[in-house]
Amino acid sequence: MKTYFLSILQFILKVLAKLTIAKYKPAIIGITGSVGKTSTKSAINTVLKSSLSVRKAGGNLNNELGMPLAILGDYEKSGGMLFWLGVVLRSLEQLLFKAHYPEALVLEYAADRPGDIDYLLAIAKPDIVIVTAIGSIPVHVEFYNDTEEVAKEKSKLIQALNINDTAILNFDDPLVMDMKNLFKGKAVTYGFGEGADLRISSFVNRSEFGKPLGISFKLETSDNFVPVRIDGVFGNSQAYAAAAAAAVSLIKGMNLVKISEALAQYKGEPGRCRLIEGIKNSYILDDTYNSSPLATEAALGILKDLSAPRKVAIFGDMAELGKYATYAHEEIGRKTVGVADILITVGAKARFIAEGARKADFPKKDIYSFWNTEEAKPEIQKILGSRDLVLIKGSQSMRMEKIVLEIMSNPELAQDLLVRQYGKWL
Repeated sequence: MKTYFLSILQFILKVLAKLTIAKYKPAIIGITGSVGKTSTKSAINTVLKSSLSVRKAGGNLNNELGMPLAILGDYEKSGGMLFWLGVVLRSLEQLLFKAHYPEALVLEYAADRPGDIDYLLAIAKPDIVIVTAIGSIPVHVEFYNDTEEVAKEKSKLIQALNINDTAILNFDDPLVMDMKNLFKGKAVTYGFGEGADLRISSFVNRSEFGKPLGISFKLETSDNFVPVRIDGVFGNSQAYAAAAAAAVSLIKGMNLVKISEALAQYKGEPGRCRLIEGIKNSYILDDTYNSSPLATEAALGILKDLSAPRKVAIFGDMAELGKYATYAHEEIGRKTVGVADILITVGAKARFIAEGARKADFPKKDIYSFWNTEEAKPEIQKILGSRDLVLIKGSQSMRMEKIVLEIMSNPELAQDLLVRQYGKWL
């Protein structure tokens, strides 16, 4: 019965979303990739809203039910039967009567399984497509034979573009750059590499006297550059998100100075390597939204860059890796050596991180492993010391934000600062 209801609801939402787009004709900015979609979406929204009315898909609204919901209204998450009834009624009203509808929509296109992109394209075909990154072992790989299949699925967004549309591609990811050959229209590249149309240079994860501050870098075009400074967020991934947002905004007619000013207001998303003050005057890099090998390696790079008296890495399982799981976890363990002073793992798969670290001569006395967050929380309280810099990361299913809640200095702010602080997650 539940499956039947969901099928009917999915069909109704698809029809309503298509009719809404046909009536209001918003510009559609589509984002896909294995990592960085949500941060890119947020950065684009931050910059574009300074010059036009824009709506970004809330929360994780990027699938068969989520995308139509993002098109139909300014929703952050879904709900029960009464919620969906309200959505349908408000959507019909929006179709029958003139409403204040945004000029642009910023949508995520998830590709958890082959065929997902085709379904989402049938709902909303974008005018601008951003492909963030694929990586060597992307997320959701268990439903694909290899990374090339993942890239092929996501490249359908590029192939769906018209000749007058624009593709925005990560210059530093070879699998993404291969997609340039699939499109004969305008392609704009961004990244750190020499030759990117919009190049990130002079990048720094800033800290001062052991306190993390944020990031700074330059955005360079062929004939101009602008400095960018963003407080409270860290890592190359945030610079990539900012550069992608800048590329979209340039296409939409903004200049680099205005773009830089708007990016200074970017706060990042909960659980995406944001700074949170911790107990014992510690600092937390909260990267608990989700995890993948590529994203975890990037997080380790941030931990390495920042100065601190002692660095603690707390890693949960990385889910949905299929046949790559053991190797990927051990590889993260090996890469933790020389970066963290203390390694804490949470979950059965994460024990392979500990094993990889031990094999690479990480001191055994500084490795702690726990089966779940409830077991880990009180012990982590004891392990932490004054002014520690603590990186916390794991897949959504591991609920690593519970550890952040345990050691943040102001837990009363959890609703605003942490991921998954609503409904079924509480």
